[in-house]
Amino acid sequence: MEENDFEQLLVCQDRKSGLKAAIAIHSTARGPALGGTRMWPYSSEEEAFNDVLHLARAMSYKNAVAGLPLGGGKGVIIGDPEKDKSETLFRTYGSFIDRLQGWYITAEDAGTCPEDMDLIASQTRWALGTTSSGGDPSPSTARGVKQGMKAALEHLYGTKDLAGRVIAVQGAGHVGAFLCRLLAEDGAKLVISDINRDKADYIAAELGATVVSPEEITEVSCDIFAPCALGAVINDDTLGRLKCSIVAGAANNVLKEYKHGYGLFHRGILYAPDYVVNAGGVIFVADQLESHDPERVMRRIHGIYDTCKEIFRLAEKDGIAPFVAADRIAERRMVKGSTENEAVG
Repeated sequence: MEENDFEQLLVCQDRKSGLKAAIAIHSTARGPALGGTRMWPYSSEEEAFNDVLHLARAMSYKNAVAGLPLGGGKGVIIGDPEKDKSETLFRTYGSFIDRLQGWYITAEDAGTCPEDMDLIASQTRWALGTTSSGGDPSPSTARGVKQGMKAALEHLYGTKDLAGRVIAVQGAGHVGAFLCRLLAEDGAKLVISDINRDKADYIAAELGATVVSPEEITEVSCDIFAPCALGAVINDDTLGRLKCSIVAGAANNVLKEYKHGYGLFHRGILYAPDYVVNAGGVIFVADQLESHDPERVMRRIHGIYDTCKEIFRLAEKDGIAPFVAADRIAERRMVKGSTENEAVG
């Protein structure tokens, strides 16, 4: 926490409801910390705490580069979302959020849904993405990732046309499935993988895509590798096996460590920074704080294309990796008192 200048880590426990959770606030220099709540069967509390800290920090960077007047935070609930959900658990979690008095604002993430946000919102006003306030942000996340892909294609090849491009999508959950449909509409050739084979088979049958195993997806020869599951996908094991020109996906914290971002750079693989291209969801959710305007949301999501193009341009000009260029922009904006809220460019 000291190394990355975190502000707060709240550990939540309630024996009656079975709640074990953590809320991390990385930065409120730009405003209240906004970030979703993830429910996941972590193998240990240490794993959960590490995850919530990494995710909260990524939200600070994401919100800053997206030009939102918000800081970064995240919540995680330790539990299996298929087995351990209950009304009492989410209501209790909502009461913990309410104690933070608006400095942390939540929404859905992996393992949670709008109905869960309804229960949290029954205890606090600081829950967005409910069934009555816009619902699932996954489609907006997917639309932003598509804009990032198009920017990367144009930077490398001079055209943003997705037709005929081979795209390997890792993860066929809410975001991954919607992204696959968007890409198929534009004529992309899809290769899909998911730890739940039934999900991958269902989307593949609908779209005429190819399915491979989770172990094979990082070795698919493709134009774009799109990680849309959990983080740390680019690591010591996968880095040398990638057969793509571009990495651009919806997952958070795609790079296990910074050295893996440099590894992509030295291999000549263009990495569209995850927190830049997957910002569509937080743009959608944050708009609910202003009174939801669908046209404004779509305009800001389409702006991800221009943001990515500018990051690639700055990286090329300075001879640095794109994730370094994006970090520099975010860190400049996170200086307390900064008024730089507009999208890059």
